[in-house]
Formats: sequence, C-alpha cells, structure tokens
Amino acid sequence: MSTRELARSLLDQVPESKLLYVVAYLQGVTTPENDETPNAETLEAFEELDNGGGHTYNGPVENLIDSLLGDESA
Repeated sequence: MSTRELARSLLDQVPESKLLYVVAYLQGVTTPENDETPNAETLEAFEELDNGGGHTYNGPVENLIDSLLGDESA
C-alpha cells in the first residue's frame, strides 16, 4: 500500500467532528513554500544593513523593546 493510499484509508476513519482539524492541517502543508519569501520592505532593510546602514541589536531579548523605544534606563 502506498503512503497516499494509507492516508486515504486513515482519512476515511476520521470522525466527521475532527475532520475540520485534518483539513486545516492539510491546507497548511499544501501551501507553497515560497510564502516565506521576504516582502519588499524586509528586502530593503536587508540591503540597508548590507550597505552599512540600519541598526542592529545584540543585547538580551528582554531589553529589545526598551532599546527600540529609546528607553536607556533598561
């Protein structure tokens, strides 16, 4: 039995009340992987950093928001 045939067989055994969860999962795994392609704004930020501009942060994550807001007391 192929993997696809096994999946179909198992799908027939899923109760109707839980089928919505299976459908949601299948929709997630069938989404094209290129959805993780950076948008134009992100690409522009990458280019800015590559050219020596922009801002980097190397401190602890706990202080990141304070750093972004310019709160030096953190």
